Amino acid sequence: MKLNKKVLIPTAAVIVAAVVLSVILLRPEKEVVTPPTVMVEPVTTQDVEIYGEYVGRIRAQQFVEVRARVEGYLEKMLFDEGTYVPKNRILFIIDPRIYKAKADKAAAQLKKDEALALKAKRDLDRIRPLYEQNAASQLDLDNAVATYESATAAVSMSKADLMQAEMELSYTTVRSPISGHVSERHVDLGTLVGPGAQSLLATVVKSDTVLVDFSMTALDYLRSKERNVNLGHKDTTRSWDPYITVTLADNSVYPERGLVDFAEPQVDPKTGTFSVRAELPNPDQVLLPGQFTKVKLLLDVREDAIVVPRKAITIDNGSAYVYVALPNNKTDVRPIELGPEIGNNVVVERGVVTGERVIVEGFHKLMPGMEVTVVDKDDPMFNKPDSLAETPQVE
Repeated sequence: MKLNKKVLIPTAAVIVAAVVLSVILLRPEKEVVTPPTVMVEPVTTQDVEIYGEYVGRIRAQQFVEVRARVEGYLEKMLFDEGTYVPKNRILFIIDPRIYKAKADKAAAQLKKDEALALKAKRDLDRIRPLYEQNAASQLDLDNAVATYESATAAVSMSKADLMQAEMELSYTTVRSPISGHVSERHVDLGTLVGPGAQSLLATVVKSDTVLVDFSMTALDYLRSKERNVNLGHKDTTRSWDPYITVTLADNSVYPERGLVDFAEPQVDPKTGTFSVRAELPNPDQVLLPGQFTKVKLLLDVREDAIVVPRKAITIDNGSAYVYVALPNNKTDVRPIELGPEIGNNVVVERGVVTGERVIVEGFHKLMPGMEVTVVDKDDPMFNKPDSLAETPQVE
């Protein structure tokens, strides 16, 4: 059978069109890759306080031993143990009778010597005019002068004896040398006390202000010198002073602050440390002398330090770096030099500048130069974990 060419041509055209249409309809859709979404925070500056932590020991501002300065039997105790006593409060009475007798005897001897000195002066005053009139010999004058000088020397000696006797008598009344809390007594009534026997009677502790002793390393000292911080010396060029806070046994922080007022000028070669002392108010007697505590010392204040969130930092092979979102929303990797950690932030010595945006979420699969969708930390998407895509999405 012979086919008509006029019929074949339209049929072929239809077939070709159908094939082309099927190819168009059946080809795969083109992948549309959306940039990963990252969260950023700005690089900021702030005044950063740098602290050191040490073990400290509480010491009373004054700790005085009350001792017997004369020997005798203890007659009275005139205080309640553990109570507060003011300065010069009478604490103990030692039997004063023997010392009272010595004082009376010295006073009587002084009167006798004064009377003899007065008589010797009158004798001298009588003989001197007679000698000038040749009515008395040189020997008589010399004897009168010697007698008078001996009598005046005896008066001086008797005065010293009386002063010593009165001083010993006063020592029989034992007073508190300072204001503070008195300990329990160390001797019982009726005990023989004195320098040659039992001399320690009690102790008085002044602890409304306490001292805190702790040790710092030689490295701490060198670093403080690098920052021009001289511990224990008042520096009017700074807007701050090295102060301490202490943590109590129950891990609560004592509300009062103390100032460092002394630092040992040399390092102990055995320990490699030097001693530091701070003075701390203790009005309610919360801190007890002899108590160990944790000490937190303000070592330095870095003004206008550059800080970044700690979670933005990646450390690889000992090197630290952060991802930065550039103004064109592409990424850049910045090696950084780390400073001290402050809470959730870290001081950056160099590598980034204020105002740049560091990536804090979604940077784990980023590459330098990659385009990203930036979400600020204050954006409502901040609390939507699904919004931080780390892999390309396909539409």
